[in-house]
Amino acid sequence: MKVGFIGLGIMGRPMALNLLRAGYALWVHGRRPVTMDVLTEAGAQPCGSAAEVAANAEIIFIMVSDTPDVEHVVTGENGLLLRLKPGQVVVDMSTISPAATRRIAQQLETRGVEMLDAPVSGGEAGAINTTLSIMVGGKEKTFQRVKPLFEAMGKNIVHVGDHGAGQVAKACNQIVVSLTIEGVSEALTFARRNGVDAAKVREALMGGSAGSRILEAHGKRILDNDFKPGFTVKLHQKDLRIVIEDAHKLGIGLPGAALVAQHLNALMGSGDGELDSAAIVKVVERMSGTSVK
Repeated sequence: MKVGFIGLGIMGRPMALNLLRAGYALWVHGRRPVTMDVLTEAGAQPCGSAAEVAANAEIIFIMVSDTPDVEHVVTGENGLLLRLKPGQVVVDMSTISPAATRRIAQQLETRGVEMLDAPVSGGEAGAINTTLSIMVGGKEKTFQRVKPLFEAMGKNIVHVGDHGAGQVAKACNQIVVSLTIEGVSEALTFARRNGVDAAKVREALMGGSAGSRILEAHGKRILDNDFKPGFTVKLHQKDLRIVIEDAHKLGIGLPGAALVAQHLNALMGSGDGELDSAAIVKVVERMSGTSVK
């Protein structure tokens, strides 16, 4: 099977490498040519445009930052639509607007091209270790066709529903993750302000109902004051913007998500957009008069 991969950033590059390691012939394109170097050294064919990928691959993965980026890859100058043919499949693994996903899927369908939306959770470590959670929207038959490739990149692979359902599931994931990071940040700040060893508090909480992967991983980052990004503030802010925009259209209240969205906005304003989203604790600390060096 001939496979294409467009978007070779912190997540896309290791995901594409895992497809190569699984034995698939791979055509790749990155906005910055240097991002293709590791993959071409491993045997992938570099392409100068998304259209060139479409000319060679049967199934094409996209892993870029935001809705406009996906739209540019598909419909922009030298985009996929220039060379796509009936029977091909486009799999968008980016996190973008569910409404835009449905619109793009309809546009591709008029050309006889199937689409899956398949955003992921698990961060850079999950991408490297093939342990990503993959949430998929689209037709069941198309999902079954692509599933072996998903299995080369992740472990928890769920077909959620029709077009856009994967993006809705990812939005739900980001609500839960962001609110849990907020809760961990507040708890550890509360411990510190009470003069109690926050590391011991985390250890105690890990053994009870409050235990979670967020408390384990992000709690450790907070304790160590280490915000090297696994998933950046900038991307988390974008994801919650999608959540809040969709909630506005639906007329539903998400007060917790709105609060964390504002904290992420504050981090962006203070120049912390490239830090890990565990840096939410910095906003909580500033409001509490606490600063950890």
